Amino acid sequence: MPAVLALKPFVQSLMDQERAWLVIAMSSTLAGNLTLVGSVANLIVAERARSTGIEVSFGAYCLAGVPVTLLSLIFGAWWLS
Repeated sequence: MPAVLALKPFVQSLMDQERAWLVIAMSSTLAGNLTLVGSVANLIVAERARSTGIEVSFGAYCLAGVPVTLLSLIFGAWWLS
């Protein structure tokens, strides 16, 4: 989320700030949805799971993450249009 904070001065100069913040909010979550390494939180959960004997592989995460990301993109584009 540091990128969101870094974009604040840029967004404040835009005419449609609300729409810009919605686009930023949606896009900032996509990396974490797409891959296991897309978010530090994902890595923390995977490590905690491993400590209990549950292995979360990159491929297994992508099996769920790719469809969720694609659906999020489709819904987000529809919502913002």
